[in-house]
Amino acid sequence: MATTTKQAYTPLNEQTVIELSQKLDLFSDYRSIEVNEIGDGNLNLVFRLVEPSTQKSVIIKQALPYAKVVGESWPLTLDRARIESDSLKKFSEFASEHVPQVIYTNNDLAVTVMEDLSSHVILRKGLIDGVTYPNLAQHIGTFIAKNLFYTSDFYLHPFEKKRLVQQFTNPELCKITEDLVFTDPFYDIETNDYPAELQDAVSELWNDSALRNKAARLKLKFLTHAEALLHGDLHSGSIFVTEESTKIIDSEFAYYGPQGFDIAHFFANIAMNHIAQRAHIKDGEKRAEYQLYLSGLIRDTWITFTDTYKELWRDEGVELATKLPGFEDEVLESIFTDMVGFAGCEVIRRTIGLAHVADLDSIADFDEQIILKKKALKLGRDWIKNKQRIKNIEEFITSIRSV
Repeated sequence: MATTTKQAYTPLNEQTVIELSQKLDLFSDYRSIEVNEIGDGNLNLVFRLVEPSTQKSVIIKQALPYAKVVGESWPLTLDRARIESDSLKKFSEFASEHVPQVIYTNNDLAVTVMEDLSSHVILRKGLIDGVTYPNLAQHIGTFIAKNLFYTSDFYLHPFEKKRLVQQFTNPELCKITEDLVFTDPFYDIETNDYPAELQDAVSELWNDSALRNKAARLKLKFLTHAEALLHGDLHSGSIFVTEESTKIIDSEFAYYGPQGFDIAHFFANIAMNHIAQRAHIKDGEKRAEYQLYLSGLIRDTWITFTDTYKELWRDEGVELATKLPGFEDEVLESIFTDMVGFAGCEVIRRTIGLAHVADLDSIADFDEQIILKKKALKLGRDWIKNKQRIKNIEEFITSIRSV
């Protein structure tokens, strides 16, 4: 009987990625292959390989066993490479047009070979630059609705659902989210990172016991509600776009959790860009026009999401509860309320936590940056504390525009 020998993990370099591509028969002429390392090398090694004669290209991504920016004192599980490749494959079963094609995986080496998306740009950069994407709301709303419904108890046999929960158990990366999103920003913990000029606003946040209580409840839901397979980190830096195409990447945080989580992160990042445009676009008329686009992006994404989710519920639901009159509205209302609270946590942690967003941090005028970060903190705090009072997407949008 044939046996498979486990390969020893070794970080790739420009020579060994060419050797791997040759072993996989990805190109015709390996003497001319151009290799560029395009990742920052902090969490992953990312190489782009191009065959000049045909312009054929691929991405080879390898997880590193620790956070390079910190050192070996912050080890990271290599299993996140499996989680990422498996989740992209799962997403492709019902939304293949919105994820890169996975060509090859090797779990021992923590390697994934995938479609090159160099024709796209990172959504965050496009939004900072004030670019509009006419199909983005339709694409994101559809992707999230399909992803949630097709991996939920409303569609899957209970045995298959529980098998998937096991497959995507992701304790190490979930612990990062638990700490950096739901805990650290609400306490005086050394991982937080913010300028001294924000200290008064931060201290006020830390001293708000009601806010901490609400954040703790949201963390509990994140810990205990295995409702559907999530991307787990769906911010504007995890989305590649063109005017016609939207591709979701970097799903190494994927796990089974509450349905409102992914759309909350997307909306929170759009909201932070909305706030930051007060600094990025100096022309008042153009700024108002672009902020109106951002508001419409949130509205249209939510409408697409709910319409698609309801259609799937009606046409493909197998759980008997999907036949109960009005129950889908109750489920969507719960998703919406959770979304508001989760979005608040994301805004706060991206403002004073370990990982920030360029939308706010790239504001050149430091005084203006501080003013707008205070507005972001206020918005996040209001969302967490008042998520039950915000009843619909129009009220959610109004809260962003009025901050």
